[in-house]
Amino acid sequence: MTEKPLGLNTICTHVGELEDTQHKGAVSPLYMSTSYAFDNVDVKRYPRYFNTPNQEGLCKKIAALEHAEDALIFGSGMAAVSTALMAFLRAGDHVVLQQTLYGGTYNLVTEEFGKYGIAYSFTTGWTPADFEAQIRDTTKVIYIETPSNPLLTITDLEGVAQVAKKHGLVSMIDNTFASPVNQNPIDFGIDVVIHSATKYMGGHSDICAGAVASSKENMDRIFHLAKNFGGSLSDYTVWLLERSLKTLGLRVRAQNENALAMARYLKAHDDIGAVYYPGLETHPGHELAKRQMKGFGGMMSFELKPYLDARQFQNELQLIKSSMSLAGVESTVLSPKETSHSLMSPEVRAEQGIRDGLIRFSVGIEEPEDLQRDIARAIKRVKLQASIA
Repeated sequence: MTEKPLGLNTICTHVGELEDTQHKGAVSPLYMSTSYAFDNVDVKRYPRYFNTPNQEGLCKKIAALEHAEDALIFGSGMAAVSTALMAFLRAGDHVVLQQTLYGGTYNLVTEEFGKYGIAYSFTTGWTPADFEAQIRDTTKVIYIETPSNPLLTITDLEGVAQVAKKHGLVSMIDNTFASPVNQNPIDFGIDVVIHSATKYMGGHSDICAGAVASSKENMDRIFHLAKNFGGSLSDYTVWLLERSLKTLGLRVRAQNENALAMARYLKAHDDIGAVYYPGLETHPGHELAKRQMKGFGGMMSFELKPYLDARQFQNELQLIKSSMSLAGVESTVLSPKETSHSLMSPEVRAEQGIRDGLIRFSVGIEEPEDLQRDIARAIKRVKLQASIA
């Protein structure tokens, strides 16, 4: 009889924790050393090799959360993205990428890949057929992001995984917006899962980190490049991230609930032109999201009606913060045009449906009624100022 797997919050709390054998403390001890013995030891530990005690413990927790065999943690989300991609690509290869992506990933591909002789294609849609249509003889990787940043498009995980396997390709996903609480792509056949751990895994807007999880075979390949790229994480940040992951399930589930309430509120608001959230029945990817996600996440985007200035609205918010990042316990907003997707040309943003007035909304754990009052007050003030002008 197989033992029942541990539940989410139990994994968050206990898997990968280090035992304090000296003082019997309740939390993992922090090993700050950057130099370890090399003689008469089982493991030659070195921070750049991702194998200090705290690094190893955290990797076990992340692997367990993503139903993977192994994982690595990095100094940033982009360190994780770039290392994972470059581990499977070389000069002459080709990668197929989803049309809507995080701006940093788009910049990496469009600004850097040509220098290394790596070709790339972006899909024109989000169906498995859209990805298959872009495959060449030299294609090695399919890269997706679902829900996507910032329009929350939903991509068929199982369908894309089947296309990748049919053609002998490696499938990768940026799973940051969903988090392991809401989505486990490996269960649907995706090969490599990537996170900006700065976001939901950290959850308190005080950590910069990245993570990759996959099979042992794939992670060995990624490790051999990662140790040369040098994108490791300090053990103090590793310790803070392990601490934060203990409450991941509690935080994200609360954010799921709040985000659905806020999406419904915004959808019914007379001054809101559009709301992008997969938890809404009107979202084109709603049924697919229901099949492959356990919750719809804490991220959404919305547009004000044209007579309201988006920047002025954000300046009038008092409780919801204007912030460059996302997924903290506090609610935040930003303009993708001016931040995450600012390096894209206006033409590319328009092709992806990212309008200048789009506002990305990261819903925190506050009471939704308080967030609704803050939005209503900000809209009222913008309308008042417009009438005076």
